[in-house]
Amino acid sequence: MAPVIVSLRRMRHGDHFRATSLRMPEGIQSPVIGVDHAWMSGPVFPPHHHAGLSAVSYVFLDSETGINNRDNIGTSNFIAPGGLHWTAAGRGIVHEEVPAEDNKTVHSLQIFVGLPGSKQDMSPEALPLATTAVPVVCTDEYQARILAGGFQGIYSPLSPPTKVTILDISLEKNAVLNLPLPPRHCAFILPIYGATRIGGLTFNHDDLNVPVYLAQDEPTTLVAEATEEKTKIMFFSGPSLSSY
Repeated sequence: MAPVIVSLRRMRHGDHFRATSLRMPEGIQSPVIGVDHAWMSGPVFPPHHHAGLSAVSYVFLDSETGINNRDNIGTSNFIAPGGLHWTAAGRGIVHEEVPAEDNKTVHSLQIFVGLPGSKQDMSPEALPLATTAVPVVCTDEYQARILAGGFQGIYSPLSPPTKVTILDISLEKNAVLNLPLPPRHCAFILPIYGATRIGGLTFNHDDLNVPVYLAQDEPTTLVAEATEEKTKIMFFSGPSLSSY
């Protein structure tokens, strides 16, 4: 299955924040509508408002520190490396996230997930997932952390308002991993480190290209092969919001 190639753009905000940013083009029916792969070393964004979507923060295990998160519905928590915090904004929420320690850099993803029409006016809620609560599938060739949804019959305990699968996958060089894609699910793979070959095409972080696989009527399987040492990818999939 040939992908649609979507370009990332580099962004910077002052001296303490840089990222590569994905915004899903109109016409692609993905429940994940944007991802910022970011490095943050100080307070950058003041308390800010979200509505009609979910803002999901995931801190990579290799991050030097975690994130202090707070919002206007009473949440105040620490997102440790390897942990995730899902903010379902619904009718509206104000939150702020800052590095937990000075002079250390947070390596993270900010993931924006659409809400089905019936849930866009829901009461806002916060859904934390601790590092130790993330299920892991581990072999000699790869490790898959299941942040949302399921993989190989193992499921995340997270119950978000939008049906998505989010996997943090680390691969040894030459490892081959099959990623099942159910019918009518859109998927994409975000390169983090190293290089990955999928369907004869190779993707890495510096190329700023992301393969997006449009929903099909029949199930299919994406085959990812790591072509460099210490390769890491993020896998996202889910049905169109219009399917609810």
